[in-house]
Amino acid sequence: MSHRRILIWVAMLWAGATGLHAQATSQVTRTAVRGRVEVIGAEGKGKTRHGALPGTVVWLTPMTGAGGEAITPMPSAPSNPRLVQKNKSFDPHILVVPVGSMVEFPNHDPFFHNVFSLFEGKRFDLGLYEAGTTRMVRFDRLGISYIFCNIHPEMSAVVITMATPLYAISNQDGQLSLTGVPYGRYMLHVWSEGMGPENAQPLTREITIGENASSLGVIRVPEANGQRMAHKNKYGREYDEPTPNNSVYKQQR
Repeated sequence: MSHRRILIWVAMLWAGATGLHAQATSQVTRTAVRGRVEVIGAEGKGKTRHGALPGTVVWLTPMTGAGGEAITPMPSAPSNPRLVQKNKSFDPHILVVPVGSMVEFPNHDPFFHNVFSLFEGKRFDLGLYEAGTTRMVRFDRLGISYIFCNIHPEMSAVVITMATPLYAISNQDGQLSLTGVPYGRYMLHVWSEGMGPENAQPLTREITIGENASSLGVIRVPEANGQRMAHKNKYGREYDEPTPNNSVYKQQR
């Protein structure tokens, strides 16, 4: 074999080895991250004094070298997320969407609704609209939006707009699970029903996810009162008592 061909062969081996090394180093180590929700002051694992654990959402945003939070694109939903009005309630009660999402608000009740949100997050007022119709809102701002109906004070929902796919909503037992989390430094955000509209910002703390640190541990949150998210109407006043003769409350035929 000539000296030139040997050099070419060695160069090819080196290039192949370099490529394999680059491929290996580009692979990100990921893990499952779990946690558990408990109510502050409750006695016993996963228990509250008055019943079900409050709905809780956690999400992770990567930390930059400068100590800030990086924006990670969140996959778009294949269709518009929906917050359905049915039986004087919103379904689902907690909805997580990517920033920029168009959310549908269909009215499946046989009477009018007036969906609004005047707190931090996305502010809007959809006005009165009847059974079988729908409205849409673009959630173009990161944050927590508390959703209510100006006619029915018992109706409430929360839309959390984020720019990270790393989030989890607690189940009825208070368990949280995030899959496929890359090792690294993150800002952990925590929102829970017991915080209420007056506390618009989630709780935060910095954490590191690694081989020996893949648990969020116990996350203690305030207890939600029996009445979901007590609030005033869109005018900042107490709700009026339902008037039987008011056409807004009449069942449509």
